[in-house]
Amino acid sequence: TRSLLSVFEEDAGTLTEYTNQLLQAMQRVYGAQNEMCLATQQLSKQLLAYEKQHFALGKGDEEVISTLHYFSKVVDELNILHSELAKQLADTMVLPIIQFREKDLTEVSTLKDLFGLASNEHDVSMAKYSRLPKRKENEKLKAEVAKEVANARRKQHLSSLQYYCALNALQYRKRVAMMEPMLGYTRGQINFFKKGAEMFSKRMDNFLSSVSDMVQSIQGELDAEAEKMRVSQQDLIAVNESVYTPDSDVTSPAINRNLIQKAGYLNLRNKTGLVTTTWERLYFFTQGGNLMCQPRGAVAGGLIQDLDNCSVMAVDCEDRRYCFQITTPTGKAGITLQAESKKEYEEWICAINNISRQIYLTDNPEAAAIKLNQTALQAVTPITSFGKKHEVHHSSQNVKNMENDKIISSESAGIQDSTQLIAPGTPIQFDIVLPATEFLDQNRGGRRANPFGETEDSSKDEEEDSLLQQMFVVRFLGSMAVQSDATSEVIYEAMRQVLAARAIHNIFRMTESHLMVTSKNLRLIDPQTQVTRTSFELATVTQFAAHQDNRRLIGFVVHLSETLGEESMSAYIFESNTEGEKICYAISLGKEIIEAQKDPEALAQLMKSVPLTNDGKFMLLNDQSEEDGTIHEEGEESEA
Repeated sequence: TRSLLSVFEEDAGTLTEYTNQLLQAMQRVYGAQNEMCLATQQLSKQLLAYEKQHFALGKGDEEVISTLHYFSKVVDELNILHSELAKQLADTMVLPIIQFREKDLTEVSTLKDLFGLASNEHDVSMAKYSRLPKRKENEKLKAEVAKEVANARRKQHLSSLQYYCALNALQYRKRVAMMEPMLGYTRGQINFFKKGAEMFSKRMDNFLSSVSDMVQSIQGELDAEAEKMRVSQQDLIAVNESVYTPDSDVTSPAINRNLIQKAGYLNLRNKTGLVTTTWERLYFFTQGGNLMCQPRGAVAGGLIQDLDNCSVMAVDCEDRRYCFQITTPTGKAGITLQAESKKEYEEWICAINNISRQIYLTDNPEAAAIKLNQTALQAVTPITSFGKKHEVHHSSQNVKNMENDKIISSESAGIQDSTQLIAPGTPIQFDIVLPATEFLDQNRGGRRANPFGETEDSSKDEEEDSLLQQMFVVRFLGSMAVQSDATSEVIYEAMRQVLAARAIHNIFRMTESHLMVTSKNLRLIDPQTQVTRTSFELATVTQFAAHQDNRRLIGFVVHLSETLGEESMSAYIFESNTEGEKICYAISLGKEIIEAQKDPEALAQLMKSVPLTNDGKFMLLNDQSEEDGTIHEEGEESEA
């Protein structure tokens, strides 16, 4: 709309400049005609004044005097005609163009200024609304700011409608304004010559008649269009108040998850320093597999991000709501954006996910998106509660049988190999750990208890006794049962299925934890309460590996013995703020320490080969140089 508006505004600016030049030319003609009146009047007086001159040799001038008297009368009659022509030029040529400039063009310029003020007020109110905190929301403040945004939008809407109507009407009025002055000029000249020399052309009369009919026809179209715009303006203004209120349908928004293209305003996060950022509200749209951005006033959009094979996830950013981040295929964090509402937030994430799969290249992208989402809903059953973990183990065989009925018989050999690692239809658990707020609610008012049966004192004792303590910031992606731990390929397959399930079900939020690697176990610690969420004995970790392409992905397989003598194997997938190889190295070192503790000489040799901290614990190299993720793209890694 703004791009189209800029075309109309450019047209209005060109029309204003041309109108001023045309008015100057017409005023020059009118001034020349007035000068002709004064000149003929002066000529007539000079002709009469010949008689009053006392020439020394004036004999025989009577014929000249009488002739000059006649010429004086002719000039006086012509002067009357010139005066009438000058009056006609003033009324029918100069006055209409002045009225068009002072009324129509000035009105458009005034409405443009009002529209600009209303647009700026809306931008200010939207910036204020976007800065509303996510946590500890003040409902009264939120309602006031939302009302302010609604008022600003209503004002901008009304001013824009008036401005658009004036620009539309200007397209008709400029045609009338260009022809009407020349119509008056031509008629005045013809009347002048008709009376003065009795010269008249019927062909010109017919032409002027047709021009008059055309002007009347255009005026009729203008009246009809003005009435139509007036009715449309009334209908558009009489909408529900919720249209102007942002995020009015936050409880149950109608979300389209099958989009393969999307457009709208988003807030773009820009880094202005090491720790400072700014947010800029820009217009974004997708074009094929590209995310484009068009700043206000620009003729066309520019490329911001190639979306092919990218990933998108919801992020918490500067206590702002509805933020998401686009990550490149190499795992490098891309741009961070903020949507206006929950509906826009989820639709943008779904659209980018669909585009990243290159659905837009198919013959029928919409049908492919719908089919893909329907197939995904049938193929994956997400488990979203830690309390359902035991139900998953008992029902996994039934789910497997149901899913096997849906598998097409023409499976490739590669898929059959993957089924030997992970059974088809295996449920995926997305939140093995509970958020910190749930721990606080469960233990409010008393000493904090660990839901996994561990106590803080025992954890501290283990830390003191452990020779290796290394902490990494990780986010849990998912876990699932596996059928083999003989090779690291089972971890890669689990990564693929977990990431695919998250994308299919639009599950973007992840719980952040601190992964403590010791020489005895792996522990997930809540970063806010320092409570151990869950723990795995290092001896039960039979496989661990980092993703070959996305080095931030890390996974390991835990082999446990059940109470009835059965054995179970589960793969756990995480995303780390640092390279997964470092976590793998820490786990490998922990296993070496376990083996070395059986032989004092081997332990001594290991302690010589690996640096130690001041308190005698093993220290990993190149960990101190890692910086926090809020300053650089890499995350923080610290020693316990």
